[in-house]
Amino acid sequence: MRSATESKVRIQKEDFSVTDEIEFMKKSSRNIGGITVFLGTGRETSKGEKIADLNFEHYPQMAEKKLAEIREKGIADFGLIDMSIVHRIGHIDIGDNIVLIITCGEHRQETFKACEWAISELKRTTPIWKRETTTKGEVWVQATP
Repeated sequence: MRSATESKVRIQKEDFSVTDEIEFMKKSSRNIGGITVFLGTGRETSKGEKIADLNFEHYPQMAEKKLAEIREKGIADFGLIDMSIVHRIGHIDIGDNIVLIITCGEHRQETFKACEWAISELKRTTPIWKRETTTKGEVWVQATP
């Protein structure tokens, strides 16, 4: 069995099961009344260009630290019961899972707000970079710290 803290914030190469992750989070508390899920996947086009290859790189330890901070702040600021964040790195096929955020609370309102905040904060602060290869060449899509 996974340890609770490590399993709720992960960066990994391998795919994940959304259903398994939700079921794991539901075990956090019998008081969960609302769960919101954000699933980011690899899309086929970007800015009108067809993507031939998609890769994610990260700054080890720092990226995990930022994700843990997002989780902790989200739980505290939105009054959540729990939150998990899983992000993949390496080569991603079109249509494959990239990032999963699950927010759990007593009611739906806090889970929706926290989930939207968490993905925005992840993109803004976490040192994970996306490289798209199109017919026009390679493009680093997002610059984060």
